[in-house]
Amino acid sequence: MYNLAQRVFAEFAGTFAFVFIAAGVICSDDFLRQQSQHPLGVLGIALAQGLIYGVMVTSVHHISGGHLNPAVTVGFWVTRKLSTLDALLYTVAQLAGSVLAALALSAILAESIWRPVGLGSPMLAADFTRMHGMLLEGLLTFILVFVFFATIGDPNGATPRNMGLAVGFTVAVGALFGNPFTGACMNPAMPFGPALAAHHWTNQGTYWVGPLMGGILGAWVYSSAFMQRS
Repeated sequence: MYNLAQRVFAEFAGTFAFVFIAAGVICSDDFLRQQSQHPLGVLGIALAQGLIYGVMVTSVHHISGGHLNPAVTVGFWVTRKLSTLDALLYTVAQLAGSVLAALALSAILAESIWRPVGLGSPMLAADFTRMHGMLLEGLLTFILVFVFFATIGDPNGATPRNMGLAVGFTVAVGALFGNPFTGACMNPAMPFGPALAAHHWTNQGTYWVGPLMGGILGAWVYSSAFMQRS
């Protein structure tokens, strides 16, 4: 059994790795485009973000549960699978990991590389309103948290071998659909660090309200409809 400090640090480290790669690959894609080379594109970005999330969830699941996402954490909290103190500390650790990852990117990459994309900060597409953004982010996060509960949160769910693969692929397919419209964050920690480091707060509320509401709904639906009570 891991203690609280170890669990909180696992959430910090896992979220750091996720945001470092997830935001960094957006910078890489834009850099390749600036150099008139073949960019990674939506498929490359989606695969990188899904793979790093799945890998890190699998890596720290046995320590902290592998949330790496405040929307997942709030889902566990509202379904009483996580205490209030743990939920608060997990969220703070996730946000801190995101901030440190963004600061690391800004220190490693030249500003001319990361500034055009705001260190990977998401942006709404033209004619895509904040309400549309919240709805899309909310529904994508609903699916992610539903899958998380079905594979990781449910003792009768998928085997440990499959759990990281399932949530990683969910992030990837969500990004394939949502990236052109909202950036497909599905995770309030993902835009927070880059926004803080790059001072790019445009539409930040969209990436909090939508995913948190979607996370609560996804957790509640799975827990109410399918979770077996002991």
